[in-house]
Amino acid sequence: MTLLANRGTATGGKAIYGAPLGILMLEARFPRIPGDMGNATTWPFPVLYRVVKGASPERVVLQGAAGLLPDFLEAAAELVSFGAEAITTNCGFLSLFQRELAAHVQVPVATSSLMQVPWVQATLPPGKRVGVITVSAGSLTPRHLEAAGVPADTPFIGTEDGVEFFRVLILGEKRDMDVASAAGDILRAGRTLMRQHPDVGAIVLECTNMPPYAHALREALGVPIYDVYSLITWLHAGIRPRDFGPPADRATCLGWG
Repeated sequence: MTLLANRGTATGGKAIYGAPLGILMLEARFPRIPGDMGNATTWPFPVLYRVVKGASPERVVLQGAAGLLPDFLEAAAELVSFGAEAITTNCGFLSLFQRELAAHVQVPVATSSLMQVPWVQATLPPGKRVGVITVSAGSLTPRHLEAAGVPADTPFIGTEDGVEFFRVLILGEKRDMDVASAAGDILRAGRTLMRQHPDVGAIVLECTNMPPYAHALREALGVPIYDVYSLITWLHAGIRPRDFGPPADRATCLGWG
């Protein structure tokens, strides 16, 4: 008997297999370095991408994603029809659409890395709290925080005063990015946040373009750093639990589980 025969009957119903996570992308042309959510080499598993036309960073971040909900609902449904078993987005400001997207596609949805704030808070000792670094502090409203389950008094800081990161990602002034300057912007924001709020015991990065800088932040600030990478690897672990091999199968066969 061949190996293929031992696999039994294959079941269809999807257009694409082996990539159960779907990512809704903003329409942007700035560089996406390894670690960026939009760089496919970031992920240790295959993903499906769908660019939402008209959803520019400026429109989503600075204009509150006004009028874009139908486009995101349609794109999410298309990813599910392709084979996605869970959906995420590549902008933390899309927490505004969390409830509507989950209701529409009827699969797990994680729109924003901000959703980790309550989880991270539960890990901290008394007297410590979570801080947030966002691409745009001026655009992060109580609505965004509430939609992600983030306490309203959570301290946060943006990168608007930097020289590179905000300008390239949000203002779209150029397609080249000085990575060292962008890193400097994020590190300065982190140091300022810690200086202004000494009780911060961990940081969540709102922006999905910030994971490439998380390691440097951890080294500089000495507190745990969480981002969209930690969120999505957690999400993926639920839809594709690790198979630990025969012992688990044997326990089931013997009626132990």
